[in-house]
Amino acid sequence: MTQHRPNELRRPLTLRDVSEACGVSEMTVSRVLRNRADVSPATREKVLAAARALGYVPNKIAGALASQQVNLVAVIVPSLSNLVFPEVLSGISAALEETGLQPVFGVTNYSPDREETVLYEMLSWRPSGVILAGLEHTPAARAMLESAGIPVVEIMDTDGPAIDSVVGISHRAAGRQMADAIVSAGYRRIGFLGTKMPDDHRARKRMDGLVEGLAAHGLELAATEFYSGGSALQKGREMTKAILTRQPDLDFLYFSNDMIGAGGLLEAIEQGLDIPGKLGMAGFNGLNFLAGLPLRLATIDACRREIGERAAGIIAGRGTDGLVGGVRIELTPRLDPGDTIRRQQVQAPVSGAASS
Repeated sequence: MTQHRPNELRRPLTLRDVSEACGVSEMTVSRVLRNRADVSPATREKVLAAARALGYVPNKIAGALASQQVNLVAVIVPSLSNLVFPEVLSGISAALEETGLQPVFGVTNYSPDREETVLYEMLSWRPSGVILAGLEHTPAARAMLESAGIPVVEIMDTDGPAIDSVVGISHRAAGRQMADAIVSAGYRRIGFLGTKMPDDHRARKRMDGLVEGLAAHGLELAATEFYSGGSALQKGREMTKAILTRQPDLDFLYFSNDMIGAGGLLEAIEQGLDIPGKLGMAGFNGLNFLAGLPLRLATIDACRREIGERAAGIIAGRGTDGLVGGVRIELTPRLDPGDTIRRQQVQAPVSGAASS
């Protein structure tokens, strides 16, 4: 048996190995692997075929020493257990697929300090851009983003000033839209139920919009039920039971998201309540699983996948008029009354037109 020294077995492949395998210069191999346009299609395919056959993976960090940047996009979201964000991430991944950019994901668990830590680590790799959820950040995180010198896109929310670009919806407008729909359907005693309060700034803004919308009709929010933990069907059932036990005269429950809303709907059905006749209900996000419930929960589609796609397009240089940076895209969410708002309601438009 032939014996090999460990360092012979583990010698990393180099550009020279690929160059010798396909018969072109190392410079040409480098251009192909950096996705430069000044290489003929035939040569590009020859180089890529040789690299694949050898199992060569470019050293991105070595290349970054010259360019001070790697082809990574830092994507920072509050949660992966929340069904909202995987769809946003799939939109980002799909939009970056043919660009040579690769998303790298970080999770903050709704903690501003954790966001600061994740952002610091990701920026230390000199990514080509940053996509992160929300407009609220610690002073240190904001300073890092403002001085990064790369495209930054804040997503999901447009209710506030942006560091660079922003793609999302107005959550205040969504709350006002829901208030108009509730009142149009004849409901008058409205309760709001929310999780991750007050750390979920977007849910707080929806509640603020709801309060503003009700006030425009001469009404006040009758009750609230908050939970600082995450969303789950069982938690939605518990919160619904608690608020209705405390105030049984409520005739509408607006949940901060579809997950606890679905749990609340199951609890109300088990109690034998007349839905939507005596009690109306609605959630937020437009999640697909609602179609499998005994009644389809009213909800607002938050444009999740499109937000991811549009944000990634800005990072990849496909923003408005081909410009990178300073892009503002406000999408228009759609209210679906489902089976839990009285059918005689007239859907009201979102306050404020979409812009991009």
